[in-house]
Amino acid sequence: MWIKIKNLILDIFFPKFCFNCEKEGNYLCQDCQELLEISGFHRNYSTQNLDDLYFAVDYKNPLIKKLIQRFKYEPFVKKLAKSLSYLIITHFQLMDNKPNFLPQPEPQRRVEKNEHVLREALDPRTSNGADFILIPVPLDKKRLRWRGFNQAEELSKELAKFLKIPSIPNSLTKIKETFPQIKLSDKERKENVRGVFLIKDRELIKNKNILLVDDVYTTGATMEECAIVLKKAGAKDIIGVVVARG
Repeated sequence: MWIKIKNLILDIFFPKFCFNCEKEGNYLCQDCQELLEISGFHRNYSTQNLDDLYFAVDYKNPLIKKLIQRFKYEPFVKKLAKSLSYLIITHFQLMDNKPNFLPQPEPQRRVEKNEHVLREALDPRTSNGADFILIPVPLDKKRLRWRGFNQAEELSKELAKFLKIPSIPNSLTKIKETFPQIKLSDKERKENVRGVFLIKDRELIKNKNILLVDDVYTTGATMEECAIVLKKAGAKDIIGVVVARG
């Protein structure tokens, strides 16, 4: 209850404005969202350790760059996680061939008459996301202190609500500081993240399908290194889920 009241107070005194057109109400209004051209198409993608990749928009779009930069760099707008995760959710919903980790529709109840007894029966359904967990790409401690939050973890939390799949942020950790990937070449990016990730609890990972969450996929060096560690810990399929692909 207190969180709802707090958010209401913040909305009154610090109202949200669209970062593109400055319309009040949301950080990304419906009209401007359409400028992002959210993809309803999925082409299977894999690397040596990553089994597939889903992304909602192209990172070349100036608006998505602006939104993600405000999410990750000062002055940080942590609440953009909701708008950005909604782009991913919309991407899933637009697809003709839906991924098998999407939530099933609610079972439809039917009433059957057997002599004088009315009984309810549930239509059979299977749980699509039963063997899936969400894992955000982690930050090192220094960068986490600077930002105050892990942007991938915030996206993962929002996706967990929609997908009804648990988000487990502390199972994969980053044990070494690295240089910002944006300033490095492809080869330097691979070297920069080599050996920097560690699994805390292998039992949480073993025999699970992983939705590995981050904001942007460019060369894929970070996700690939995460996937290596997760596969060694016994994970089955590892699927990247990002807002944008560069």
